[in-house]
Amino acid sequence: MRIGPHILPNNLFVAPMAGVTDRPFRQLCKKLGAGYAVSEMAASNPLLWKTDKSTRRLNHDGEIAPIAVQIAGSDPAMLAHAAQFNVDKGAQIIDINMGCPAKKVCNVAAGSALLQNEKLVAAIVSAVVNAVDVPVTLKFRTGWNRDNKNALSIARIAEDAGIQMLTLHGRTRADGYKGDAEYDTIRAVKAAVTIPVVANGDITSPAKAREVLAYTGADAIMIGRAAQGRPWIFREIAAYLNDGSTMSPPTVIEAKELLLTHLSEHYEFYGDRTGLLTARKHIGWYVQNLIGGDAFRRRMNGLLTLDEQHRSVGDFFDELAVDYQHLPYME
Repeated sequence: MRIGPHILPNNLFVAPMAGVTDRPFRQLCKKLGAGYAVSEMAASNPLLWKTDKSTRRLNHDGEIAPIAVQIAGSDPAMLAHAAQFNVDKGAQIIDINMGCPAKKVCNVAAGSALLQNEKLVAAIVSAVVNAVDVPVTLKFRTGWNRDNKNALSIARIAEDAGIQMLTLHGRTRADGYKGDAEYDTIRAVKAAVTIPVVANGDITSPAKAREVLAYTGADAIMIGRAAQGRPWIFREIAAYLNDGSTMSPPTVIEAKELLLTHLSEHYEFYGDRTGLLTARKHIGWYVQNLIGGDAFRRRMNGLLTLDEQHRSVGDFFDELAVDYQHLPYME
């Protein structure tokens, strides 16, 4: 799998998710088998570039290459400037967000709201491609509602402008994350363009990954919510695609060590106060389907120091290890 000059180790990608795919999480997923990861979306408005949030998102120290940064906005010149700014800060690939369905993004005519204006789409992709010397990719949805699916038109516009890879989520803007993703549109886009196409949406298991790749003909798959609390899904999919083998869940002790390492890196990245609060959601995802996980999460959310939080996670997994070798998922 290749994006411009970058040869990737495989075709398993981590989706950009606001508030989730920070540098520690991207690094962990890459270490556990993901071949590529895209950052949380960065604002195109220069007035926001000096906030604590933006400063952290610009921190790529030690990150496994290639470094891909997603930018969001609706003004072609501003997005072009944002692309240049992020390349200067270390980005090796720029991804344009036309897929986010969140109201706070769509209400400012960005994200998937852009799909309603194909002339603006063309202006944006052309401006960004012409502004930087690194590959530019596009993440988008099938359309703005089920009666107005224009992914094929958007894909052709993007390819003509020099976009080097397309990632298509199999839902419309109006769908949000409700219902099932559909793959017919992804299949049609793949057949219509010559650049790589990545399938995204509801890929939650190794079997589903193989099914989607086979049906759509996509060059790669992108996984988002299914990796929350389960970053080892990438190595499970890699094994299944390679030879059909099914991996057991991690041992309880391995999961403990992975989570504690993740937390330590998370705390270092965010600092004490923000690190404590933002780690809660990650811990919750790790334990949400484990025996005793709900009760533990409620207790953990009341802890007020990093040491207490870190120690409580270790204790929870040590208690599980008394009765179980592998993670005990509830049915």
